[in-house]
Amino acid sequence: MRKMGIDYGHKKVGIALSDEGGLMAFPHDVWPNDSELLKKIGSLVEEKGVAEIVIGHSLSKTGEANKIHTQAEALITDLTLHLGLPVHLEPEQYTTQQAIRFQGRTDKTDAAAAAIILDSYITRKK
Repeated sequence: MRKMGIDYGHKKVGIALSDEGGLMAFPHDVWPNDSELLKKIGSLVEEKGVAEIVIGHSLSKTGEANKIHTQAEALITDLTLHLGLPVHLEPEQYTTQQAIRFQGRTDKTDAAAAAIILDSYITRKK
């Protein structure tokens, strides 16, 4: 069962996909956070046969919802209504910093962060 990971940001959104068995996460792409985002996610879900979506749960250092989390909640609602797939939250603190540490800062850093979020979810569910 293929899964999609999303590192949601105000300007950019990192996308990761698992293998078909849902056991390993791989960076896929980074897309602008614009009016086409939901459509692009839906197309990729259909093309790759995604069955679950995991979105980074963005909280402040004190554990409270921050501005990005509020915006991500709107995406979660849209994904649930339009795709009808389960959407899970996974803690995402410092995933971008981890991605930079692993590969340096590139144009695919947010996709790598999405893969870290997705891998964390997969590992926790094993």
